Amino acid sequence: MRSSRRASTTLFLLAVVLAGCSPAAERPSAATPTGYPVSLDDCGRTVTVERPPMRIVSLNQGSTEMLLSLGVADRVVGTAGWTDPILPSLEAANAGVQRLADTAPSYEAVLNAEPDLVTASFPDTLGVGGVTTPENLEKLGVPSYVSAVECTKEAGSSDGARSSTLELDAVFQEIRDLAALVDRRDRGNAIIADMQDRVARLAGTKTADGTTAMYWFANAESPYLAGCCGGPGIISRTLGLTNAFADAKEDWPQIGWETVAQRNPDVLILGDLTRKSQTAENAAAKIAFLESNPVTREMAAVKNKRYITLAGAELNPGIRIVDAMETVADGLRRHGLTR
Repeated sequence: MRSSRRASTTLFLLAVVLAGCSPAAERPSAATPTGYPVSLDDCGRTVTVERPPMRIVSLNQGSTEMLLSLGVADRVVGTAGWTDPILPSLEAANAGVQRLADTAPSYEAVLNAEPDLVTASFPDTLGVGGVTTPENLEKLGVPSYVSAVECTKEAGSSDGARSSTLELDAVFQEIRDLAALVDRRDRGNAIIADMQDRVARLAGTKTADGTTAMYWFANAESPYLAGCCGGPGIISRTLGLTNAFADAKEDWPQIGWETVAQRNPDVLILGDLTRKSQTAENAAAKIAFLESNPVTREMAAVKNKRYITLAGAELNPGIRIVDAMETVADGLRRHGLTR
């Protein structure tokens, strides 16, 4: 069960979604398009939407949850790329959205949904080597959008190095971009304002000087651990944590357990994923590994069970990033690591 802050988040998003499900929102075709065409910069590529999108396909969970939070569930005709259950506040909105695949859908499945806008969180989903490319969709007259948080990445790499440190403003920019594309600017601004207020309330939560953390997304054999500059970096900077692997510039480099044991982080932040594509996806499997592996079981954080669990989607920079901050802050207090 999440903290009381999570409950307030749920209530806020529930209010947003219910507003989007009102009779007026159920007839988007009758609405007068007030700001079209819309053109915006998407990591150096111009995206233009001529009219309100009515058949949106979202290829990643983070993008889908943003769209549902903006109140356009009735216009999302396909979703894919899930690591976790939907946010409880969005369950009703998501119930009518067709899931094309739990992971990456086929290009044929995307086209069969007859989209007039395709969105994604990652360039390896919508880009070279992914489901398709923006260029392929453009040839068919279908605009597409990839998250603004990916703009500082090496082209086509979701886990690769960034040219600059990701800031929370990039998450807000994605919300603004999607809100503009679907003509929900006021709602986007309200979501951002709520997130900003919650971050401000965390200002008094600071860790003891030098407290180090490890963020583990998945894979037991060659674990994906957070580097300096992605979503976990935003969490760490907000709470005054030191990432034990801040010297790694990639979002999720694979780092050996011997190195982890040598750095001996004070607290272990574990992804609790429900997908089944790699080893040690959920938190229980991660803890079982840590407590049985001869290299990791002697670490102080393991011996003292200083674990904090986050949903996989909370480890990615998106609409859940402040949820993650609040959960980590609660965990740090529980483990006596705040001052």
